[in-house]
Amino acid sequence: MNKDEFKQYLQIANINKKELAELLQMPYGTVNNWGSQNPYPSWLRSWLENFIKAKCYEELKNKVFSIENIKV
Repeated sequence: MNKDEFKQYLQIANINKKELAELLQMPYGTVNNWGSQNPYPSWLRSWLENFIKAKCYEELKNKVFSIENIKV
């Protein structure tokens, strides 16, 4: 993963580096240093792809529940 891909994934996920650090329960400085002082972790691409998919499925589920007037 390179810096541009990382930024693109964050944009698609609609999160910033601070929010990512909170989701990963990591210090912000660690996340912020990826791509400059430290390489991107090998697992990051798949984590972001799964996060984006889960977020899309959650939004879809909520829309269906709203249309069907289902309360959870």
